[in-house]
Amino acid sequence: MQKPIKRILMATAALLCAAVLWWAYAGFQSRYLRPFDNQTTLFDGSQLRLPAALAGPGPIRVVHFWDPACPCNVGNQQHLGELVSHFAGEGVTFHVVQKPGSHGQLPANLSSLQPIADLPGSAHLPASPAVAIWDRQGHLAYFGPYSEGAVCNASNSFVEPILRALLDGRRVTASNTLAVGCYCPWTD
Repeated sequence: MQKPIKRILMATAALLCAAVLWWAYAGFQSRYLRPFDNQTTLFDGSQLRLPAALAGPGPIRVVHFWDPACPCNVGNQQHLGELVSHFAGEGVTFHVVQKPGSHGQLPANLSSLQPIADLPGSAHLPASPAVAIWDRQGHLAYFGPYSEGAVCNASNSFVEPILRALLDGRRVTASNTLAVGCYCPWTD
């Protein structure tokens, strides 16, 4: 008589464990995994302006838009660190705008990014992570994602070719970008 009860208890425990695992997976998937074919975002930089202290002629300026709560940042933080180490010595300055109302600290490899408290037009960003690049004359050259797809690295990045073109003195105008990838909304 004890064996059937033991089997029923084991089967119930296995079903309960399977239900908990399914619930945890479904919660993770709905919160952190996004179907990339449905995550098309239009990045429109027409409203972005550099603050007065950074406006006008100067170095090439790269501004990283960062939301500490966005899991998509994990995919580009190492790449951004590589950009800083490679281009900072070539006349490129790196800045960061943190999502208003968010709390967090950049990883150690990005501690050299100079914070911008209020970037005019940044309240209307569509999503993050995103990057804006201003040329030496202070014109917005690029606004959009670091890359397209789920991961970001030097092989699929939009940023390296733009920085190389600007460093070579070529004009770049790409402030409206449509891309598919992992993004989090900038406004609530």
